[in-house]
Amino acid sequence: MPVEIPWQQLSDDALAGVIEEFVSREGTEYGLEDVPFATKIAQVQRQLERGEVMIFFDPDTASCQLLTKAGAHEMLQLQQENRDEH
Repeated sequence: MPVEIPWQQLSDDALAGVIEEFVSREGTEYGLEDVPFATKIAQVQRQLERGEVMIFFDPDTASCQLLTKAGAHEMLQLQQENRDEH
């Protein structure tokens, strides 16, 4: 079950690694215009600072996810529903 990791609690190096890994994934292209890697990283950093994006760590897969607030809310709702069923 993924848990939220406040970005402020990560070291600068760890935060940079999480953001870089996320930005370098396939499917994070920004449309027809090519956006420089450094620009993408800065955009994600600002989204974290504004609270628009949240970091989650999944101990089962030992991986991090960056989710929008809406995506995080949806994931947490599904987790609650799964707990209620068991």
